[in-house]
Amino acid sequence: MKFFGAHVSAAGGVNNAPANAYNIGAKAFALFTKNQRQWSAPPLDEKTIAAFHAAMAKYSFSPSQVLPHDSYLINLGHPQEEGLDKSRTAFTDEMNRCSLLGLDRLNFHPGSHLSIITESECITRVAESINIALSQTQGVTAVIENTAGQGSNIGYRFEHLRDIIALVEDKSRIGVCIDTCHAYSAGYDLSSTDACGETFEHFDNVIGFKYLMGMHLNDDLKARGSRVDRHSNLGKGTLGMAVFEYIARDSRFDDMPLILETPDETLWREEIEMLYSFAI
Repeated sequence: MKFFGAHVSAAGGVNNAPANAYNIGAKAFALFTKNQRQWSAPPLDEKTIAAFHAAMAKYSFSPSQVLPHDSYLINLGHPQEEGLDKSRTAFTDEMNRCSLLGLDRLNFHPGSHLSIITESECITRVAESINIALSQTQGVTAVIENTAGQGSNIGYRFEHLRDIIALVEDKSRIGVCIDTCHAYSAGYDLSSTDACGETFEHFDNVIGFKYLMGMHLNDDLKARGSRVDRHSNLGKGTLGMAVFEYIARDSRFDDMPLILETPDETLWREEIEMLYSFAI
């Protein structure tokens, strides 16, 4: 079964996110469990946790339909100890917040070397950070997102994700999320059915579909290979519709959150309806 949705607002409390998703016709959603532009947040209280669980049940969402995203401030590959320690503490806290909410995965960008250390050294730091977080939490899988390769970000090659996974001790709690815009901006061709077949065959050979735990469905404002991260609404960028039809019709993308992060949220209901029409 396909679970299409969007990254919805959790303003006023995370317990509002399931209703916000339901109201746009989504069968999946992403959310921030705290303010994504702050390092820390008050702990989740029992009332909020209970209200979130009740909303999940009311609107028939299971954990496998939800893809929480961590704070944009976190850099698990930070080259300097102070920034690395701060990121690791914040990431572990976010893993614990997901656990309290009964969610089973946390999506994150791998990190940046800031032109201070090598990509290889950054990859090692990211894996070490994941190992620390997994050792201090339970029940939540760390889901690495591919990047466009903007600036000093790692994760723009499937091989980067593969190398991080190889260094993670508990393979049962590591996964990946592929963002279509990021992949295209990084140079992977998704512009036709044949190109999608080749790119996802390469993904399967390098990483493996067994690790895929979610997708971000975004068109690309920039050209293929631009290494610039700029999302566009579906059909309004350079990517085209072939990849979204491909994902909708391919059973390898079933039973996982397929999340819109497109900039004009007034179009989300229309985009979700269109994605479901492709799946028929």
